Amino acid sequence: MIEVWIDGLCEPVNPGGTACIGYIIKKEGKVLAKTSQVVGRGKGMTNNVAEYTALIQALEKIQQLGSARQEILVRSDSKLVVNQMNGNWEVKAPLILPLNRKAKTMTTTMNIKFNWVPREQNTEADALCRTAYESTR
Repeated sequence: MIEVWIDGLCEPVNPGGTACIGYIIKKEGKVLAKTSQVVGRGKGMTNNVAEYTALIQALEKIQQLGSARQEILVRSDSKLVVNQMNGNWEVKAPLILPLNRKAKTMTTTMNIKFNWVPREQNTEADALCRTAYESTR
């Protein structure tokens, strides 16, 4: 099984700050890929935009690795992303709608599950976000 841990932040203000992402892709405990990056600044940037961007980039990486046909478990501390991707919550925000549609389209042929985890359990992905943000200061 492929394990994916994602996180996003928008600092020092949300909305309108610097949006950063982090993700880690693992298989049997071995890190296959990870990233820490700034994805945007200012207008249109929010925590939720960052969270969805982390998910989309992680899914793109899984496709590049040729692992899209394997069982995939995505873990996130974003209740919004997890509940929207699981179909439990509607997508209403205009900024989020295209990101959600893209992520949904990418997952149509995947055997994928989304699980919410408390922030305290998402420390690796969170640290990658923070590293990206600190690099801008």
